[in-house]
Amino acid sequence: MSNARSGFRRAAIAYIGIAAIAIGIGAVLLTPEPGLPVYQPSDLNPALVDPSVLGHEDHRILPFTLLNQLGDTVRETDVSGQVLVVDFFFTRCATICPMLTSNMKRVQDRMLADDRVRLMSHSVTPVADSVTVLAAYAEANGVVSDRWWLLTGEKADIYRLARKSYFAALDEGDGGFQDFVHTENIVLVDTLGRLRGFYDGTDLDEVNALVRDLEFLLSP
Repeated sequence: MSNARSGFRRAAIAYIGIAAIAIGIGAVLLTPEPGLPVYQPSDLNPALVDPSVLGHEDHRILPFTLLNQLGDTVRETDVSGQVLVVDFFFTRCATICPMLTSNMKRVQDRMLADDRVRLMSHSVTPVADSVTVLAAYAEANGVVSDRWWLLTGEKADIYRLARKSYFAALDEGDGGFQDFVHTENIVLVDTLGRLRGFYDGTDLDEVNALVRDLEFLLSP
């Protein structure tokens, strides 16, 4: 009888152990993993999306060739494998841009030692914002070129990026003489060139959320 009870006890312990493992596996499978969405054009406010790309899926940022504040030509291949923090500004802006630049610097300073991160600020008045002007603006605002590029180039190219690559601007246009983009949006891009977040760069709470999301993308 004692042998029977011993066998029953061993079977019960084994059953409880198996049940506990099963419950644990089930909890893991049913609990959503934390993460960030991957934004496609169809997920966004249509006013942000150029009609020519509205139906696209598996969106990645477009190729670009621009000049940074050092006078270097930079391309999308130069940021391959980096997490990008992207905005649009101009050096003579006296409204939202000073706050936007200040908050971008907060992000830069938080990520200063991490070469997996690249900040990119595109001038929306590239004719006025030459390399020399951008270099002076960078010096005045504590921009560290190893981490943060201020970018200029052809206006049509920059406006194409704003509207068809990063979806940062609400209005339409062709990058012509009368066209003007003015946006407080900061866009977070992952190492695969996918859009992962949009933030109001003049709102400190949203900038703090951006930093948290950026750190999430960098986590193992």
